[in-house]
Amino acid sequence: MTDFAAAREAMVDRQVRTADVTLYPIIAAMLAVPREDFVPETLAPVAYLGEHVPLGGGRVVLDPRVFAKLLDALNIGPGDLVLDVGCGLGYSTAVLAAMAEAVVAVEEGEIAAEAEQALARNAVDTAIVKTGPLAAGAPEHGPFDAMILEGGIEVMPEALADQLKPGGRVAAVFVSGGNGQARLGLRTADGIAWRRIFDATAPVLPGFAATKAFEF
Repeated sequence: MTDFAAAREAMVDRQVRTADVTLYPIIAAMLAVPREDFVPETLAPVAYLGEHVPLGGGRVVLDPRVFAKLLDALNIGPGDLVLDVGCGLGYSTAVLAAMAEAVVAVEEGEIAAEAEQALARNAVDTAIVKTGPLAAGAPEHGPFDAMILEGGIEVMPEALADQLKPGGRVAAVFVSGGNGQARLGLRTADGIAWRRIFDATAPVLPGFAATKAFEF
């Protein structure tokens, strides 16, 4: 039988801290949230490996290192309202809820209901899950101080970017072909100014693929 508490501690020590993520709120949240409760039951034994955990349909729970480094760049504070786009079964939402004032998660279809159930089982009471298209976000709950996208993107929809407050931060993994890089964006009067944080890749989220140009 897997010792999940030991696996969680090993994940933080060997994957998160060694990636130069040392902010106490991130470490404390990732030590507290049982990742095995937010992956498909058959994959619970591999929940803490240093890789994306598949959810089916091309969706994943982000690699702990990638997720932690995105959080580190965002620097979530206790007064922040956060939008979690593509929350999967709710792991990212639970971690964010331990750091922020409140979290609005967006997920599609049946997986959204499963995320709600997993969050309820873990007594996460400062987060809600909105069911709907990921790229639409949750404008009725914004504007947001910070936003994180739980998968790869090729483009950032303007409607989603507009849900950030002026000065708000967004973290996402931009992918092109087999390559990718995590970027941090800052909302300015002219849109979002992006900068590279580190190299990473992830499956592209539904609604975030670039429109393919028609070719004769």
